[in-house]
Amino acid sequence: MALAVVSVIAVSGPASALASGPEERATARTVDASGQSGDCPQLSKKLAWYGDNRAKLQKMIDERGTCSGHHRQRPVAAFDWDNTVVKNDITDATLAWALKHDKILQPKSWRETSKWMTADAHRALTEACGTSVRPGKPLPTSTDTGCTDEILDVYLEAKTSDGKTAFEGEWNHRRTVPEYVWVTQLYAGIRPATLTEYAKRARAENLAAPIGHEQTVGTHKMAGYVRYYEQQKDLIRTLRKAGFQVYVVSASAEPIVRAWVDELDFDREHTIGIRNIVKHGRLTTGVQGCGDVKDGRGEVLTYIDGKRCWINQEIFKVKGADAWKKQDRAHRIAFGAGDAETDVTFVNDATAGHLAVNRNKAELMCRAYDNADRRWVINPMFIEPLPRKSGTYPCASTAYTAEDGTGEPVRRPDGTVVPDQEDRVYGG
Repeated sequence: MALAVVSVIAVSGPASALASGPEERATARTVDASGQSGDCPQLSKKLAWYGDNRAKLQKMIDERGTCSGHHRQRPVAAFDWDNTVVKNDITDATLAWALKHDKILQPKSWRETSKWMTADAHRALTEACGTSVRPGKPLPTSTDTGCTDEILDVYLEAKTSDGKTAFEGEWNHRRTVPEYVWVTQLYAGIRPATLTEYAKRARAENLAAPIGHEQTVGTHKMAGYVRYYEQQKDLIRTLRKAGFQVYVVSASAEPIVRAWVDELDFDREHTIGIRNIVKHGRLTTGVQGCGDVKDGRGEVLTYIDGKRCWINQEIFKVKGADAWKKQDRAHRIAFGAGDAETDVTFVNDATAGHLAVNRNKAELMCRAYDNADRRWVINPMFIEPLPRKSGTYPCASTAYTAEDGTGEPVRRPDGTVVPDQEDRVYGG
């Protein structure tokens, strides 16, 4: 069923239409928390934010931007990408395009694509995709519905098409997810630049499709469009003008992310994604480690605590085991933005502001609604926002994902438990 096109966000605060066309940006005299004035770039008033979120973000920019004249060191801002800067998921979009265009290569053995793959999943993929295609050659997934469906079920559900578990074993659930890394390992044998080109073609297709469009891949219905959030584009540009160093930290494969970030002038230094190891110019199933975790098969991703590690290591040059630890204020981001559990650690680490795009993800929303430091900003999705979540977020019981995958209470830095929270910021 096609989703409805939403051009106005219905909220309990002031409602305004989403603007189109080039936004106007002005520089105005502002006052920071110390009472000192400075010239700081202003967020566009033509773009709709929930309630007084624009004012809250502007206050943070005025206070922490180098434009205020009080900061010798440039502050750092970090953004998740999927469903934070854009609507929908670029990993899903790229895989859908690759499957529709026969770009996935036959592996020597499906079992070798993931250290956690079960015998059931190996058997199901082998039977569905066959063995007639030689290893390293493209699978005919554009026409072989069974093969396509099996790949999508293993990725999207972590189960085979007949419901058997696809991944098993032990992993740190705050550092990796087998299916997240497996989708990057599907591109083994492809050159990084080639994968970026696939992502660019998927990007063009998804940007051209109307909002709400669904596509059929195999027999699966998947989102068939992606859009940049104009509010986030404006925020990123304004932060840069105010002196912030701005980074993307994504749980998508880095060659895929590169196809999208050029729109906002992110270079490679400021783009962090899952980094598969390259040998002889081609991607492999190996994945770069972080901190004191060596390169491996995906034991560490840019995922939950892994995003903190990569930020500490790549941006603040913290090495070894210390990269996993929360750093002092001088070595933490000033501003973080995300939409899901995968972002909660780094967004919570921010010292000046935290933006949560509400997709009803429990651990993130528990932190956001608890608002322990009074610096959280919560916004519905800018396109097709979710309605109010029924019931409460289970903050006091199971919303925190422990390393072994069990649910635990969300706790504040002092150890006190965050009480269950109602959903209070949502779309119509």
